[in-house]
Amino acid sequence: MHGRRPSPLPPPRKRLGQHFLTDRRTLERIADAVDPQPGETIIEIGPGRGALTDLLVDRAERLVAIEVDTLLVPVLRARYAASPHVRIVEGDVLDLSLPALAEGAWALVGNVPYYITTPIIFQALRSPRPSRMVFLVQREVAERVAAPPGSDAYGALSANVQALARAELVARVPAGAFHPRPKVDSAILRLTPRPDPVVTPEEEAPFSRLVQGAFGQRRKQMRRVVRALYDLGGEGAEALLGACGIEATARPETLGPEAFARLLRAAGALPR
Repeated sequence: MHGRRPSPLPPPRKRLGQHFLTDRRTLERIADAVDPQPGETIIEIGPGRGALTDLLVDRAERLVAIEVDTLLVPVLRARYAASPHVRIVEGDVLDLSLPALAEGAWALVGNVPYYITTPIIFQALRSPRPSRMVFLVQREVAERVAAPPGSDAYGALSANVQALARAELVARVPAGAFHPRPKVDSAILRLTPRPDPVVTPEEEAPFSRLVQGAFGQRRKQMRRVVRALYDLGGEGAEALLGACGIEATARPETLGPEAFARLLRAAGALPR
């Protein structure tokens, strides 16, 4: 058991959004989904009391667990004191350089509180990116991220993430799998960074603005969306869309990230 010994466990802290996953089958599905590879560092966000860490410690060559709860950090350090390949880092994941912690190839996993889900996803998708990411998040968020174009859940978040990664909803997780029980169900979300992202790092911010602007008018046809976004007349809007291979009557919710990227580049070539 790697010299682990029981330590007093502090209660869950509501202000940190703590809901500890206790269901063994779900823990194993997460560990299987992250699938540590030889030579990789696994970075775990929010190890909590170590339930998932216990599974990863036997699978990963190197494991870095980032915990913001100052009461849990000493518990975790004592628990894995006899495991030299495990490092417990105290801090807020949003303040840390994840690639620097990894020192080479890495993958990311964690039970992520709702209020930091989106910032963590986009922080991790900045280069150098991990090989894959597996998050336990609110079910609604996972469904939105993984939603295909044309579905009810597809929106700006879907397009922005899918421009950079392949998204897969691995499994739905009921609220009863946690302690304390949250108000909503969760899901396991796996993201695999694309080897050929739809946008370059320099294009990410304007791409996001375009997508947000388009989905702010998601029920309008693209001819009207483009007219509003780029201050064009009807003919100019239709010509711009035609150059991108986008139907003027299409609606934003039917366009994949590739179409938005073509529109971004074509609009960038418009005379100022």
